[in-house]
Order: sequence, then structure tokens, then C-alpha cells
Amino acid sequence: MSVEIAAFVARWAASPFAGLETAPWLVTQGAEGHVAAAIPGLTADYVVNGDVALHRSAIVEPGAVLKGPAIIGPRCLVAAGAYLRGGVFLDGDCIVGPNAELKSSFMFKGAKLAHLNFVGDSILGAGVNIEAGAAIANYRNELEDKAIRIAWRGGVLETGVKKFGALLGDETRVGANAVIAPGAILARKTRVPRLALVDQYPH
Repeated sequence: MSVEIAAFVARWAASPFAGLETAPWLVTQGAEGHVAAAIPGLTADYVVNGDVALHRSAIVEPGAVLKGPAIIGPRCLVAAGAYLRGGVFLDGDCIVGPNAELKSSFMFKGAKLAHLNFVGDSILGAGVNIEAGAAIANYRNELEDKAIRIAWRGGVLETGVKKFGALLGDETRVGANAVIAPGAILARKTRVPRLALVDQYPH
């Protein structure tokens, strides 16, 4: 079984990462290298400072922390107290709200983290909206065997990695204080209620 990112995220095919025809958890594992490799191909509309590329129309508020490599696209907002690390890509019109943490992840056009969120090792499609306090966990702290496994279409995906959050299809909505457990694949326009737990670990 395979999981094609472009089937969940329409803009993947036009992104700097379109050539990475591999599983989403392998993409996020290599996030630092993939984002760093994409920076030299950006247009002159980006200001590059070390390994952080910031579009001239993007806003990074005082108190935000950007640890490269990172690409912050057109009209993005990275709010005060936000923490970006481990290889991060923000497409156009994305928001990382106050005190949200984004690690080794890719956000596509118009995706938003409200505030007080954690999103680790994930790919968020266009228009994804994650309300306040919701988290996408990336590590099976509670299990002795940390390998990420995902129940998928009647079988089990053996990822071979110990850190992976989720692949969220375009226009998915995640309610406040919901938790997406490590290793999740959500179709486009999925709705996750407030306070819900999404756990696709095979039982």
C-alpha cells in the first residue's frame, strides 16, 4: 500500500517538493534537507538570512522564533511567541498563531494554526484550520515499540520511522483541544470535533 501526498494536497504537485515521490513520513523525516534544498530556487521576492527565507510580504511578529531551515511564503503571518524548527515550509497566506509550535512540517496555502498548538512532522493541505489548543502528536511516548504504524484501508502501514504526525488533506478542520495521535492520514475536508481523539494505531 502507498500513500500519495498529491491525492490529499492538490498544491503538492506545484510545490518545490513535487519531485519527492515518497511516503509522507519519509518527507517529514527529511524536512530539514528538503527545505534547505528548496531555498536556492526561490525568487527574488524572498529575503534569505542564513537558512531562513522570508517573503517580502510575510510578517514575523516580535518574539517569534524561526530556526532554519525555513521558508515563509507570501502574506504569511508568524505571530508572537510562535516557534518554528526542524525544517518548516509555509506556502502563501498561512498563519502560525501565538505560542504555536511547528516542527518539521509543511503547510500549504491558507493553512492556519490558531494558537497554543503543537504540530510535529506533518503535512497540512491548503485551507486546513486547526483551532486553539489542538495538537498533532508525532511520537508514541506511551508504547515500548516507538515505530509508527497506521491502520489504513484494511491493512497496516509500517512506516519504519519513530516520528510522524499526520497528513491532513485540503480543507480539513480540527476543533479546539482535539488530539491527533502519531501516525494519521485524514482525507480532504475531514472534520475533527472539539476535544476529539483521532488515533489510527492498529489494535
